[in-house]
Amino acid sequence: MMDVARAAGCSQATVSVVLNNSNDIKISSDLQARVVNAARSLGYGAASPIRRAALQELRGGCIGFIVDQLATTPEAVNAIEGARQESWEDEVTILIGQTQGRAENEKRVLDRLLRADVQGIVYMSIFTRRVALDPSFHDVPVPVVLLNCYANDNRFPCVVPDEVNGGRSATEALINLGHKRIATICGETFMEAAQDRLTGYRQALARGGLPFDSRLVVDGDWTPTSGYEATRKLLSMPQRPTAIFCQNDKMAMGAFDAIRDAGLEIPRDISVIGYDDDELARHLRPQLTTNDLPHRAMGGWAVRQLEKDSFRVQTGYRVHRIACSFVERASATTAWRDE
Repeated sequence: MMDVARAAGCSQATVSVVLNNSNDIKISSDLQARVVNAARSLGYGAASPIRRAALQELRGGCIGFIVDQLATTPEAVNAIEGARQESWEDEVTILIGQTQGRAENEKRVLDRLLRADVQGIVYMSIFTRRVALDPSFHDVPVPVVLLNCYANDNRFPCVVPDEVNGGRSATEALINLGHKRIATICGETFMEAAQDRLTGYRQALARGGLPFDSRLVVDGDWTPTSGYEATRKLLSMPQRPTAIFCQNDKMAMGAFDAIRDAGLEIPRDISVIGYDDDELARHLRPQLTTNDLPHRAMGGWAVRQLEKDSFRVQTGYRVHRIACSFVERASATTAWRDE
């Protein structure tokens, strides 16, 4: 406090009042700002009381997003839009840096965001995974929230989609329609989203009293082409499935083409459910029943964590999971043929 007082040109007592957010003594906003800026310039760590004083509200401030990829899928944009909607009325500006997943770029973007005086950092991964943050993130003077990823040390609040529940709800919807022979086309199996969606598929079968048949599980790679080839394989089985749960909408689009090329009709001959609620789901015919990834809700949740004036750096944060919403359209219907 003596160092801050010297830099701010005020007394140590004034510094104590500002940094401890005391409401008993009135201090001008100009002097408060001078103390806060002095404390930041001296490199106060994340555990400093300056954190509490500066984060009472985000109104009129900035939030920084650090994202590995922006252009590959709409999920990152949806999350940023959710953050914007959550903070728009408070006139919060969102600054975004894309890093291509490179550690040196992350450090550079972090430094520039801090120089821009952001009041919080949202670190986002384009696909759900465990991340190892550079140690520079541990000492920043603003809170950090992880979006669509998590770290081993549980140091930061983090939010991911509940993919197990999503895979389970999609499969249960088909079971509730009377389907007993349900196939699934998986994404790339090294990705947690594919693993968790498959876990949910298996849980739904077990709950529904249906046996798991590995022949009905076909690998894809998230692309329409892989969905097409996987569906052709499923349709060539002596006893083909009556329903297919595709683990993303792009593979479902490929499945649509394969089913039509086989002279079959959706959903009369075979039901199809996708995942992601991609824009294309509303343009397929029939429109695709799917699951909506909750990235907008995740972006809003992240902002609310930054706004908490009780925010502390600590260990022991649990991964917060947000459920995927089931979106019922026209590509799935009651099973009718003898299985």
